[in-house]
Amino acid sequence: MKVVLDKEKCTICFSCVAICPEVFEGKDDGTVDVKDEYKDVDITDPELQEKVREAASACPSGAISIEG
Repeated sequence: MKVVLDKEKCTICFSCVAICPEVFEGKDDGTVDVKDEYKDVDITDPELQEKVREAASACPSGAISIEG
């Protein structure tokens, strides 16, 4: 699975960072993003996949999408 964060929709609530800090990070400019090592990368670890799904479900603005 691949994870994508729509920065236009993101409300910068940091819930994804709290749930899955392995994949999501707060940037120095105050925004949130997918860590570089997980951008356009197929995440195969089942535990990490579950955390990403949980983060996507918790996102109040629906800014996180999962592909594959």
